[in-house]
Amino acid sequence: MKIPLQITYRHMEGTPAIEDNIREKAAKLETIYDGIMSCRIAVEAPHRHHHKGKAYVVRIDLTVPGGELVINREPKHLVPKKATVGGEPDKDFAELHEPSKHAAHEDLYVAIRDAFNAAGRKLQDHARRRRGKVKAHEPLAVARIASLFPMEEHGFLLTKDGREVYFHKNSVLTPGFDRLEIGHEVSFAEELGEKGPQASTVRPIGR
Repeated sequence: MKIPLQITYRHMEGTPAIEDNIREKAAKLETIYDGIMSCRIAVEAPHRHHHKGKAYVVRIDLTVPGGELVINREPKHLVPKKATVGGEPDKDFAELHEPSKHAAHEDLYVAIRDAFNAAGRKLQDHARRRRGKVKAHEPLAVARIASLFPMEEHGFLLTKDGREVYFHKNSVLTPGFDRLEIGHEVSFAEELGEKGPQASTVRPIGR
């Protein structure tokens, strides 16, 4: 993430165990979609006079290319809200407040788990939407693998016009990142990521 994870608590004190749990789940979100720019987590405990006992609310705000994803695990109707790009509405992407099927959860760790599960689903939808926009508007290009960094799970392509384009392991189609070798020819779609141009739908050619 470009901006470090932010965790806040309301009506409660955080603990190392809670924070470790949240950080572990936040790290897994980046394996679903590597374009997350920032992630803010708010955990709220109920007021002491709550007649049903403890019922925690967990909110996750994710900033991604194209807008913001908000997951609020409390009873709300879906409220469409246009995301913006450069101050202008993005017609292909809406921010949704996702409701919980129940009220807030009595168990804090269940509330955290459910919130992150919902965040994962939203990230998958967002990634598919982004790939669809690229597929519809950008023709596939051809390049060769210039460098690979297996430990960091990314590499760079060398395009025919001499540019190096970043790609992440999750952007490589079958047979997968681990089967790539320097010099392999691949097709790819180019899109704008948080650090500049990046390749998506990287597919080995003739292998």
